[in-house]
Amino acid sequence: MTMMSSRDAVTLGKQLSASDDFDTAIALLDEQGTVAAWTHPAEQLVGYSAGDVVGRSAALVLPSFTEATTTAAFVERCRAENGWSGTTAVRHRDGRVLDVSVRITMVRGQKGTARWLASMTETVPLSGDAVDGTVRGPLLARAPIAVGIRDRHLRCTYVNDVAESHDGVSPGRRLGRRFTEAMPGANAEAIEAVMRQVVQGSDARIHEYRTWEETREGSGSQYAASFQCLQGADGESLGLCVISADVAASRQIRDRLAVLSRASARLGSTLDAMQAGQELADLSVPLLADYVAVDLEHSVSFGEDPPVGVAPVGKLPTFRRAGLASLAHGVPESPWARGELIELTADSPFTAAVRAGKSHIQPVLATAAGTWSDAVPDLAHGVRDHGMHSIMVVPIQGRHTLLGVALFVRTTDPAPFDHVDLLLAEELVGRTARTLDAARRYASRHTLALTLQRHLLPRHLAGGTAVDVASRYLPADIEHGVGGDWFDVIPLSGARVALVVGDVVGHGLQAAAAMGRLRTAVHTLAGMELPPEELLAHLDDTVQRLTEQDGDFVDGATPVGGVATCLYAVYDPSTRRCTMASAGHPPPVVVDPQGRFSYPDLPTGAPLGVGLGDPFESVELELEEGSLLALYTDGLIEARGHDIDEGMHRLGTALAQPGRTLEDLCDTATRSVPGRTPGDDVTLLLVRTGSLSPSRVLSTALPSDQSAVRSARDLAARQLAEWGLGDLEDATKLIVSELVTNAIRHTTGHIELRLIQHQVLTCEVSDAGPCIPRPRQARTMDEHGRGLSLVTSLSRKWGSRPVPGGKVVWVDQDLPVPDARQAGLGC
Repeated sequence: MTMMSSRDAVTLGKQLSASDDFDTAIALLDEQGTVAAWTHPAEQLVGYSAGDVVGRSAALVLPSFTEATTTAAFVERCRAENGWSGTTAVRHRDGRVLDVSVRITMVRGQKGTARWLASMTETVPLSGDAVDGTVRGPLLARAPIAVGIRDRHLRCTYVNDVAESHDGVSPGRRLGRRFTEAMPGANAEAIEAVMRQVVQGSDARIHEYRTWEETREGSGSQYAASFQCLQGADGESLGLCVISADVAASRQIRDRLAVLSRASARLGSTLDAMQAGQELADLSVPLLADYVAVDLEHSVSFGEDPPVGVAPVGKLPTFRRAGLASLAHGVPESPWARGELIELTADSPFTAAVRAGKSHIQPVLATAAGTWSDAVPDLAHGVRDHGMHSIMVVPIQGRHTLLGVALFVRTTDPAPFDHVDLLLAEELVGRTARTLDAARRYASRHTLALTLQRHLLPRHLAGGTAVDVASRYLPADIEHGVGGDWFDVIPLSGARVALVVGDVVGHGLQAAAAMGRLRTAVHTLAGMELPPEELLAHLDDTVQRLTEQDGDFVDGATPVGGVATCLYAVYDPSTRRCTMASAGHPPPVVVDPQGRFSYPDLPTGAPLGVGLGDPFESVELELEEGSLLALYTDGLIEARGHDIDEGMHRLGTALAQPGRTLEDLCDTATRSVPGRTPGDDVTLLLVRTGSLSPSRVLSTALPSDQSAVRSARDLAARQLAEWGLGDLEDATKLIVSELVTNAIRHTTGHIELRLIQHQVLTCEVSDAGPCIPRPRQARTMDEHGRGLSLVTSLSRKWGSRPVPGGKVVWVDQDLPVPDARQAGLGC
């Protein structure tokens, strides 16, 4: 038998099972991306028959076509890159979404016509072997394959460039001819017989065949060929598709992929982008390369900036070195350490790969003077000193986003990188890209939640004359996300101050938003001057009501933000008494001025939102001036492998240091503790108590008759004169008159007047009456009803609060601004 090629024989061998290599769904597309022919395996994969898809856009089942700006744009990209391959989602007819490996291959016909062959293989999870013992996935689907399209008469109508390398037949001799015409011989007849059976409608066939070199006796290549019938819109046969692949090359890739699959179980175990980059480097050495560097686009780790598109135009993005690994101790090849910004030169392989959005391989690296590495002297020295002779640069891409770039280098291994090495590198990078894409999106959500959290937390804390304050908020690590911790210092009437710390169960945006709602609710309830136990009862009702309104949770599970703990305390500097109540929150630390710490015996109470209905209880403590009060969340005292009592003792010991500033104590208390759970936020509010001098407080009992009004006015006038606040005398006397008159009119029993000079002048009148004054609009002929309107016009603000056995009505006035000359500020 004589043949006009380097191959002198094609031997048809045994038929193979479809599970060996070619359980592939095939679709033939025209140049516009319209389905021109369909196969039975494609129908089995996606559920659509030939009648459903032929004549329609491939976007019906291939989202890759619609992810581009237009189908035409995607086709143009395939034309520019001579095809496309990757893993994508495919829509099944029943609505399911399948993960498949897709390859788009260009095949050419006579007179320059072209078609696209789309081959789809359902992806087997890459963390282990397939059920039948083989390993399949995106990597095998990207190995070189020969493709030929034949009509019903078995004439070749389209072929790709790889086919000639398999059997030595050029496209010019193949197109328009049957197989027996292009390669006559007995085996050709057998092959055509198989083709004829497929065209006539029988199932797809897969056969092994060999080609033999005429110049090297006894040597040859082993291939496997798949024959599939192509169907038109009516379901009738249009011809067949023949796909063949090098069995030895596929087996080599499969064997190395199996090793990588077992080794790469570590990939994807973290949402920390820098750690994911290091995992890729560690896995690749020495499995694939002698030295690996992984650089990430700067925003990937932080999620603060918009992502950079694949193949960026204009200015190159900033990269940060995330992963380094080498056979040499200390990774001497790299001029940059982990975490450092990377300098890219304009003509480097890195820049070429990033600009093109595809891998770059230099089997033999040019190291002579004047090459690209000379632009960075430290890099040039590394290339020459460490014998770098072969490199691969692979962009790390995800969801049309540039995530980074990976460099693979051989130094001690003398073999240059080949296309199989590049496929394996791209497979590893692809797996890392999925992890990094998830990390980037998670980092973006984490940053958004953290920004929301920090905007919702108080920016400036002011304790007035009652307390000095300092605080710390440390969010959980990025894998767990921002939690719902909050703290607050709320000024109250009479120089008092409310101290709050709370913790919403859960993490992320929902927890941060729930925290914001609770903080607002606490401010509203604090403005009503409720005692701590009553405030928590109202807050519990609020949480339950909001949970019921939000309501969309399954099987009775509590939604994020539906449960929270809270500690609410009120400190009065005039009495040095602190009243506190807890809703499932740990008790505060109290450190006296001598440095002794203790935890008050505070009833814990049920967390907010649980709905047990048990009343909350409060306790009252008298604190020495200069005492330290620490409110915190459980992230500060809980540690893995340690008892919570141990954590509380550690916190108390850290704070029991008289003479240290509040800021120093915050730093000491929140310093990292071995074993502390990274999945919880840490919040600390430190308060150093003050007191009001008795000379700044006037308190006196008044009779419950009209004589009390004159007595109160006279007492107020004398006290203001003593304080040097004569400018406020007229307004204060009117306010005192109104408040005492109302007390006499609406109650019997004791009446008390209190004047407090602090940041403002506060006038308080307490009585035993339950009636809370309400302003009302007096009519023209009414003799009463104008008093509170008068008080409003003369004061900064006013209000009332309940106390045991009655109420207190209070009015605040601004203190007069000192004259500039008296203050020594004038000329």
